[in-house]
Amino acid sequence: MARPRAHPLPVQKSYPNGNAVRLATEKDRQFVSALARGLDVLRAFEVGDEMLGNQEIAARSRLTKPTVSRLTYTLTQLGYLNYDQNLRKYGIGIGVLALVQPILRRIELRHLVRPLMQELADEVNAAVGIGTVDGLSALYLEVCRGAEAVTVRLDPGSKLDITTSAMGRALFVAMPPAARNEILQRCERRDPKNFKRVERALNNAIADVEERGFCFSISDWSSDVNGVGVPLTLRRGEMVFALNCGGAAWTMPPARLENEIGPKLVELGKRIASSNLVLG
Repeated sequence: MARPRAHPLPVQKSYPNGNAVRLATEKDRQFVSALARGLDVLRAFEVGDEMLGNQEIAARSRLTKPTVSRLTYTLTQLGYLNYDQNLRKYGIGIGVLALVQPILRRIELRHLVRPLMQELADEVNAAVGIGTVDGLSALYLEVCRGAEAVTVRLDPGSKLDITTSAMGRALFVAMPPAARNEILQRCERRDPKNFKRVERALNNAIADVEERGFCFSISDWSSDVNGVGVPLTLRRGEMVFALNCGGAAWTMPPARLENEIGPKLVELGKRIASSNLVLG
């Protein structure tokens, strides 16, 4: 069974942390802070965000509003953002799509992995997802749902915090040690007060995967959502991937996750790995 916790972990937003960028800059002379801040502005846009104002972007990126104003102006001139004069807000521009297309072509995902994911989603009547790492977030690449699944609406492009979600914890386990250490350092900078609990949860995920092949999120990401995650081992490629399966807590009690859902998700991971896909 999943390890009990004395206190629930705080829910973290998946927005980038401009403060972490500035800390990294101080330690690395090769780090270009202006470029990193520009990317933080783009990363402030989440699924469902059509338009954002400078104030909203500043709050999400934790950059100052004057800095954001200069960056959004520059990104608009380069075609990465569009500006609506009536709303005085910005939306993602076509230039971003040009950057994304090469990586999308390298991911043999939708037409090869989706049928296997859908098969499991139908069998267990839940949501099954595959994702990768984006900063301190788990980024969903594909999601399949059973016909009667009761779950949170997540779509490709959705992001969940890496420390509280089953997908995120499985991605953490899939990382090499150096990448794990970097994630822990960033988590500590982001929230020093709760870092010990975050570190304990991620270490528990490692132990759970070693013991069972999967890790848990029991009301951690959301109080009424439970799930399990499985690191996805692929033939080669630099990107890290993981699978998850979850849904409403009343349909996914811990016992079902441990005895039924988790083992089935591990088998799905093995089927995908045995197909010799190259994702990334």
